[in-house]
Formats: sequence, structure tokens, C-alpha cells
Amino acid sequence: MPQVRANGIDIGYEVRGAGPPLLMLHGATSSGREDFGPQLALFAKAFRCYAPDARGHAATRWDVRAGFSQALLADDALAFAEALGLTTFHLLGFSMGAATALGVAARAPERLRTLALVGISIDREPRASVARRLFDPQRILAHDPAWAAEQAARHDPAQGEGAWQRLLPAIATDVASQPLPGPEALVRIDCPVLVAVGDRDPFVHVDQANRLKRQLRDGRLFVAPDCGHEVMLKRPALFNEALAGFYRATARVATARAERAASPGPAIRAMPAGGGSFTSARTGTPGPTGPDTDWLTEADHD
Repeated sequence: MPQVRANGIDIGYEVRGAGPPLLMLHGATSSGREDFGPQLALFAKAFRCYAPDARGHAATRWDVRAGFSQALLADDALAFAEALGLTTFHLLGFSMGAATALGVAARAPERLRTLALVGISIDREPRASVARRLFDPQRILAHDPAWAAEQAARHDPAQGEGAWQRLLPAIATDVASQPLPGPEALVRIDCPVLVAVGDRDPFVHVDQANRLKRQLRDGRLFVAPDCGHEVMLKRPALFNEALAGFYRATARVATARAERAASPGPAIRAMPAGGGSFTSARTGTPGPTGPDTDWLTEADHD
């Protein structure tokens, strides 16, 4: 797995395909490769897909005792894009990764061609309560040894033995304390946004997802029937169809946003999590600015 140095850490990432850049941010306790396996196989036909592991997860080594927060993950995502020379990109986030994606979008909206959010809301509950209950290492060790073994296999090789038992409570603490985006942050997000949720998601209720969609300038809602939190994994064919349709419908807007960012002008500026200023010089290439989704007609018949 390749790594890139960004924001002071070595971020491991999966990369597949060629075309406009698509950054995919995974959920808590998982990895990019695992959360987006069904999407990498299809969307690599159209996009250059980057699926980084969040700090403290899988191949991206980090001791969460030194800090763990959604704001820090947003810093990482922007630094990751910068290190790879991605001026603009499509952004897809699931759960924790969707919270991170919202932070990126509010701080640097001009860098996004489109945004897709899965399993996230702008409400504290029930996310915090479910995370506190679910991410209890002692409960997992006592009652779910299979998941404990899965966590150890995923994280121990890079993070050290037993690191997952520190990671999970750190995630739950952050969910309970992270700042929630308000209207002033959401109104900054001016790219097309797809908000996706399962109709049986214990973390996010459908009405919460719909409320988020209504507060966005160009929001659309996709509800996966008979589905819990992991929409991409539990209903992959249905989700892939919805996401492909979203990219079809927004292709012209995405292309225009990429062309605008590629035109001569001042450096792109991102709003930092902690105030002050953060200036990102344009480096590398923003990727192709032609139609993003010509492949979809052909892929439909694969």
C-alpha cells in the first residue's frame, strides 16, 4: 500500500483507476479499502479513486493518546489532497468520514467538484449514544470476540498490539464532543451534494438526513430501503446506481467547478479548524476537466 506524508503523518491509501480525482473517506474503526470495496471496483472505471486510512486506523500509524478529533481528520484530508497535487476533487465520505467531509466542504468549498455523504447528520444524538455503547472495548472483548479479532487484525500490524482498544473510545469521545456544523457552515457548501442514509440506520434517522439535505444549497436525498448504517456495503448495487446517477446529473457543474479552479487566480484558501489562516498554493494538476461521467453509459451494460 502506498503512503504519502501529509500533516505530519504517513497516510496509507488505496488508489485505483484514472480520471478525475475522487477522494473516499471511510468510517470509524474501518479502512478505505474495506468500506469502499464495492465502489472502488466500479468507479475506478471513471475516476482516479483515492481511499486513505484515517489516522489511528489500519495503515496510517497514529497513537490516539496524542489527540483525535474530526477537525484533525479534516486537516489530514486537505493535507492529503495537497500532497497529491489535487486542486479540486470529488469527495465521498461515510459516517466518521462523512463528518470529516462536511468539515472539509465548509472550510474549502471551492476545492470540491461534488460531495456525497453517507450515514451522517448534524445532530448529536443518537450518534453519540450509539457510538458510546458500540465502541466499548470491554463489551466487545466479552460479548463480540469475532469483532475484537477483526479489529486486532486490521489495526495491530501498524498501530501496535491492542491499539484498537484506545482508538474506539477516542472515536466515541469525539462524536460526543465535536462541534456540529450550523447554518453558517452549511451555506458555504455550494457544490452538488448527495445525502444518503439507510432507512434503518441506528446512528442517523431519515428525517435527520432530510433536514441536512434541506440546509444545503444543492442537496439531494437517497434513502436505501431495508438497510442499516453501512449503505455502501449492505446495498452496494443500489448505492452504486444512486451515486452513478448523481455523478451523471452533476457532470456539467463538476466540470465547470474544476475549470474555474484551474484558471489563473489567487491561491485557494481553506478555513482552518482553529482559526487564523491556511493558504494552500495550487500544486500539481486538478485532474482532467472534460466530462467526468462518459463512462456511465458504457458501465451500465457491464
